[in-house]
Amino acid sequence: MTAERLSFKEMCARFSVTPRTLRHYEYIELLSPEREGRRRFYSARDIARMTLILRGRKFGFSLENIRQWLLMYDERGSRAQMEIWVDAAGQQIDNLKDQQRELAETITELQRLRDEVAASL
Repeated sequence: MTAERLSFKEMCARFSVTPRTLRHYEYIELLSPEREGRRRFYSARDIARMTLILRGRKFGFSLENIRQWLLMYDERGSRAQMEIWVDAAGQQIDNLKDQQRELAETITELQRLRDEVAASL
């Protein structure tokens, strides 16, 4: 069985990210592709890390939080990483619920104001 390797272009396509995004993740050392001349190749490890990066971004975590989790895995293993992540996920859920309440209040207020203005027309 050969290890999966993706080129720069294949990595962008697989994860639907721009070349700029992929280069940025490399620049901030979230990914570290193998280099052959000017070409870059992403290993199974990079593919797994990219999956985690995008999942973390989807859930609203900062790139710095994501970097810390990836470093935690490299330094202390998956159990330590998962323990930290569970705590951070709980905090993020609380933050998202607060944002959800704020959005609901804003929508209600905007609807009320719209209805008042519409009634005065």
